[in-house]
Amino acid sequence: MSRFEYAPDMDSGHYRNEFSSSQDYLTRVSLNRMSKAQANTKMSRLNIAPDIDSCSSNSNEYTSYQDSKVPLNGMQYTDVDAESQNFLTDHQLGKKKYEAEYSSGSASFGMSVFNLGNAIMGSGILGLAYAMANTGIAMFVILLVAVAIFSLYSVHLLLKTANEGGSLVYEQLGYKAFGIPGKLAASCSITMQNFGAMASYLYIVKYELPIVIKAFLDINDNAWYTNGDYLVLIVTLAIILPLSLLKNLGYLGYTSGFSLLCMVFFVIVVIYKKFQIPCPLPENFINITVNVSRPQVNTTDEECCKPKYFVFNSQTVYAVPILTFAFVCHPAILPMYEELKDRSRRKMQNVANVSFLGMFIMYLLAALFGYLTFNEAVEPELLHTYSKVYSFDVVLLIVRFAVLTAVTLTVPVVLFPIRTSVNQLLGASKDFSWPRHICITVALLVCVNILVIFVPTIRDIFGFIGASAAAMLIFILPSAFYIKLVKKESMKSIQKIGATLFLIMGIMVMISSMALIIADWIHNAGSSDEHADGH
Repeated sequence: MSRFEYAPDMDSGHYRNEFSSSQDYLTRVSLNRMSKAQANTKMSRLNIAPDIDSCSSNSNEYTSYQDSKVPLNGMQYTDVDAESQNFLTDHQLGKKKYEAEYSSGSASFGMSVFNLGNAIMGSGILGLAYAMANTGIAMFVILLVAVAIFSLYSVHLLLKTANEGGSLVYEQLGYKAFGIPGKLAASCSITMQNFGAMASYLYIVKYELPIVIKAFLDINDNAWYTNGDYLVLIVTLAIILPLSLLKNLGYLGYTSGFSLLCMVFFVIVVIYKKFQIPCPLPENFINITVNVSRPQVNTTDEECCKPKYFVFNSQTVYAVPILTFAFVCHPAILPMYEELKDRSRRKMQNVANVSFLGMFIMYLLAALFGYLTFNEAVEPELLHTYSKVYSFDVVLLIVRFAVLTAVTLTVPVVLFPIRTSVNQLLGASKDFSWPRHICITVALLVCVNILVIFVPTIRDIFGFIGASAAAMLIFILPSAFYIKLVKKESMKSIQKIGATLFLIMGIMVMISSMALIIADWIHNAGSSDEHADGH
């Protein structure tokens, strides 16, 4: 007989009481289950899938509902626009407040390594042999290893800060950490770095294009069309300005890959030419170019052909800035992190490790074989040094032409973010304006052309930008952002102590390098004045 079935011998009042209490019990159980289901549904909707390797994933600030985190209504929040980010409010967050929001990327591990390698590689490789000549082989290798390790550590701090700070935009991290001053510091550092890169590219045009023209025309006179200053202006007006005025740079991907391939080809040629150019040069070497305005390389003195392992002179101060300029790529780290497929902080760090290792090997080979070829006579721009030896060489001509094409097409690409940053700093509206677009572009190109024409050598660009903007982007800003935004670690923790020491070291490197470079400029200016008075 069922529990609630009517029994004639049972008291009807007892039956009604038992039935009533049981019905109340079932009602309460049903209501409890419904409320729990609704609560679970709401909580699951409010949770967002985090980075699976987030540095805050082991935080005890959120421990429930981690296994069922899905985006609200299937949508994913990406940090695309630094000015219009819509983060969930504090009462909606079921996870840590500063954790980066999840957005699935599409770039594979290999493609990310290639893109980051291309971001690292630039004109800085042309100045590394000069740095080795003024530090010695052993000291240069020590500095190269140190800068590479410090750059990787900086990437580690930056990725960790991005997860904690909830932003994948460099300038926005600065704003979250220090407000408007932090955003301005990040924006100005990136702008200076890109401006220096653009100037170094035009310096290559100034140095190499006259040599290419003389080789094609088979002339040695100094006509106006072989003057580097005039050629920079012509290339800027005829090629760079029209490309820079485009609203979109659709050829960006092709230019990036082409630039990296050109630099790889350049390194191969540098290694090859080391075994073609003897040291010392014999007097009857058929390709030697006699030019009284420049010192001869690899003369009959065998002493100059012995490599040196430790060198300290007035030009040694440029070594660290040149190396930092060559390794800076940090503004590109966060966008690549956002585009990485199945991303995690550990995976992006591995991407950086592989890219930096590849660039380290290329930098070391270019510097070592370039230095062993020319020894103390190597110039701040390695490719130009070959013009002391060869009046015409097909392989070098191909390298020059490829590098010139790559840097000329890269200048508009580098100018694009500078113009965007200037547009934002001026507080312009988001609506596109052709007059404003043209004015900013022309003003930037005028400034960089003036710089290239009147600053004596590319070494000064490498040195100044490496000691200022590159030091800020590698040493100072990532460590300062990390100290400010990573809340879960105390200042006494090993991580925070390491970041603090890194920050202090960065400030010391920047101040000391800038002071020594400015002192060298003043000394050279005084020497030039004395030399002029003597004549």
